Amino acid sequence: MRLFITFEGIEGSGKTTQIHLLRDYVERKGYRCQITREPGGCRIGDKIRDILMDSSNENLTPLSELLLIMANRAQHVTEVIEPALRDQRILICDRFHDATVAYQGFARGVALDLIERLNQTVAGELKPDLTILLDCPVEVGLARARERMANENVSWKEGRFEGEQRDFHQRVRDAYLTIAKAEPHRIKVVDGSRDEHTVEREIRQLVSSFLK
Repeated sequence: MRLFITFEGIEGSGKTTQIHLLRDYVERKGYRCQITREPGGCRIGDKIRDILMDSSNENLTPLSELLLIMANRAQHVTEVIEPALRDQRILICDRFHDATVAYQGFARGVALDLIERLNQTVAGELKPDLTILLDCPVEVGLARARERMANENVSWKEGRFEGEQRDFHQRVRDAYLTIAKAEPHRIKVVDGSRDEHTVEREIRQLVSSFLK
């Protein structure tokens, strides 16, 4: 079946864990499922991701950041998202347009109308059927993200967003909640500060209503 699901949330909100748990669940139900992400998701997109995540690129301007993300999305939509949906798959994407609005719009201060025009150009009318917003306090998310990077021996060179000040992450969280209030039919807010199995059960309930 064709179903486009996105996961959103601040750093350390638990998206990666829940995405893999959800994939396992829907595959056990007999559905074909594919995972992808932004930034990244394809060969060219992964090269753009490297630029965006590199903490040494501290002078990257908000506009340059936005244009890189949109270039990634243009490639990602053409190479990955549209083919998967045409093939009647359940596609789960780690971040999509809501992240751009939250991070580059509300948190970075790029004009929202510019973001919307560019997204219309690169993605057209493409929109998720369901967006799961994993919400948690900034302190919880950042502690998790930094612990993960330490445990996985991830270089801080790859932590450009994790290295932002607390106020930046708070603006992102506030933006996500604002976006969710505007589209409650699509965006479902899930308390990501709870244990992963409780969160997993709630997400399963949300997704089950879409499965035939």
